[in-house]
Amino acid sequence: MMYSVMLRELVDEFHLKDVTDCRRIDEIAITTPEVNRPGLQLAGYLDFFDADRIQIMGKGETSYLATLPSRERLKRLDDFFRLGFPCLVVARGLEVFPEMIEVAKKYDIPVLTTKETTSEFMSGLIRHLNVQLAPRITMHGVLVEVYGEGILILGESGVGKSETALEIVKRGHRLVADDSVEIRRVSDKTLVGTAPDVIRHFIEIRGVGILDVKNLFGVGAVKVMENINLVIQLEFWDENKDYDRLGLVENYIDILGIKVPSLLIPVRPGRNLAIIVEVAAMNNRQKKMGYNAAKALSERVFSKINNDLSK
Repeated sequence: MMYSVMLRELVDEFHLKDVTDCRRIDEIAITTPEVNRPGLQLAGYLDFFDADRIQIMGKGETSYLATLPSRERLKRLDDFFRLGFPCLVVARGLEVFPEMIEVAKKYDIPVLTTKETTSEFMSGLIRHLNVQLAPRITMHGVLVEVYGEGILILGESGVGKSETALEIVKRGHRLVADDSVEIRRVSDKTLVGTAPDVIRHFIEIRGVGILDVKNLFGVGAVKVMENINLVIQLEFWDENKDYDRLGLVENYIDILGIKVPSLLIPVRPGRNLAIIVEVAAMNNRQKKMGYNAAKALSERVFSKINNDLSK
């Protein structure tokens, strides 16, 4: 499925100024996070041009155009704009040539300006588009941020996901989403999760009702978006099931083609799930830094056995 973001949203997000008063801004959809600096096209090489990309001009392109006579500049710009593209953004607050405005109106392509440097604007725009256009799914669960780790808590209804999230917030961590988590794949290694706009910062506790976490605990208790570093699956304790007690085997769950470390946590009265989630987050950070407590203990035990056998 192909996603898109409207150009109007980008104009508002990055405070861009439309110098051509283009009436099509509300109709133009951006479908790729890739952008282009049109140095080659302005120099006359027009092959292999991707018309879906936003075009960005900085000091190099405008300095080159300034060296051309007005008639030649008009021709180069006309050849370029004839290719068709969503819009052109001129960075650094640089001068927009009258010839540029003339051909932009001729082909009905908006020319926008920003005071940001070219590199800053490009990196911010690409990062924003990567999120907005990323493949995505929605999962029933809770997403919290604990010690800098994004923890996605899954489980059937009534197992205690929201109650665990509420206790985690009370312990000084942050809620990202409750009940419905929108997950996007923003790179080959990164998943980010957020809440649908309509339920953002709200949490449902059975017997109490709907709570506004931001108003109850302050803005420091919520977060709009977070990477997903660990999945914790809660399930009701099954006396006939053997649960992992050592953690030597690494388990993963596949989300949008990315394998995320996963833990299965059985739930029964008396277990403090919030503390378990905290410890799981810290342990996951240790593993990423190269230390695995289960493997360290296993190596210590085998070393002790080998020493005893050698005596």
